[in-house]
Amino acid sequence: MKFRYRALARAGATALLASGVFATAGAPASAAGTQTDFELSVVGTKVGGVAEGKLGWAKITNKGTGTPSKLSVTADLSKVDSERIVAMPMTDGDCRAGERRQFTCEIAAEDIPGPGETLEVPVFVIRGKAGQTSYHAPVTFTINSPDDTNESNNSKTIPLMISGWPGVDLGVLVPDVKAKVDSIDDLLSDEEESLPKLRAGDRTLVAGFVFNWGDQVAAGLQVKVKLPKQVTFAETEDDCDYSADKRTATCTYRDFTLMPESFSGEGDLGAVFYWPVRVAEDVEGPVTLAGGSWTVNALGQAPVPQVSRSAAKPLPKNAKMVSAEHVGADEVDFTDNVDDFAVVVAGAGNGGGGGGLPVTGVQAGLIGGIGVAVVVAGGVMFLLARRRRVVLVTPGDEKPND
Repeated sequence: MKFRYRALARAGATALLASGVFATAGAPASAAGTQTDFELSVVGTKVGGVAEGKLGWAKITNKGTGTPSKLSVTADLSKVDSERIVAMPMTDGDCRAGERRQFTCEIAAEDIPGPGETLEVPVFVIRGKAGQTSYHAPVTFTINSPDDTNESNNSKTIPLMISGWPGVDLGVLVPDVKAKVDSIDDLLSDEEESLPKLRAGDRTLVAGFVFNWGDQVAAGLQVKVKLPKQVTFAETEDDCDYSADKRTATCTYRDFTLMPESFSGEGDLGAVFYWPVRVAEDVEGPVTLAGGSWTVNALGQAPVPQVSRSAAKPLPKNAKMVSAEHVGADEVDFTDNVDDFAVVVAGAGNGGGGGGLPVTGVQAGLIGGIGVAVVVAGGVMFLLARRRRVVLVTPGDEKPND
């Protein structure tokens, strides 16, 4: 998946929208691009229990051979009661309101996925002040590019839902692997664009975020990671079982706990897991190695304890949740428990294969300081990227911005 770690880390600005409506001034100029085929899928649009909201994802995969310079995503909320629930995409490009509660966000040119890559656009799903009972309504997401040669896979209509049932609601996000990374700090830093390109023979990190958007504690976690062909795990770890070809790891962390984001209280959004892997020496780049995937599941669940987040940090080996009473959990929304990713290998050149990474085995750590402000208090609080220009409008002031 093509997703900027720091784009999530910087998403701390909030805006109050009385009815889930926003607009921005001006429309971006059109630019010529290259023909390709974009495909859209949408996951994570169900809010359960007493959770106030979550992040879903609009996934845009480039199935073709070109990289256009213009791409946008539109959310049609015309059939949704905004007093109950709203869903909005978040991009680094400009966003504008159209007729009948349709909202379009431009994808920044540098974020448009190349051949074989996938861009994950965050979609904020927030329950409104009247969203205290079960509810569902259709919402349609559509992607648009003048260079897309196949429109049959550009639109998805999915249910936007509120469920009264409590439970764990795990989500996973795995960006595409494109750089030779020596440490997780480098991957999470603001210098990600300056990291060296990944080449044949290199060691790097496969990393992913795990979230809990529910209203119950995830007591124990299973993570299954499948690597693309010609990519293997560079090390083994005691909590994981590996396939004979070293391309699949099933890791079980029985002492791992993950608090619901809405109850974390200290600004933490989730945990990041990372594994050292190696690209085969005989890979001929440039090439995108598709077929990677993560699947996450909670082993059990428990009520939110009356302790602070710091007293129950979700680290695999030094935190234990003792209040879980059964194995297995009531998962609110399974659609975002699986995420695909690709490994993008650059062309010929000495990538410095070999050497060592300053990590051993599977590692996990908290992502600090990037909590989601999801509050209902006479309106809805949205997180927006720092470069977005936002105009706040009330229902009576809503006007299209052409």
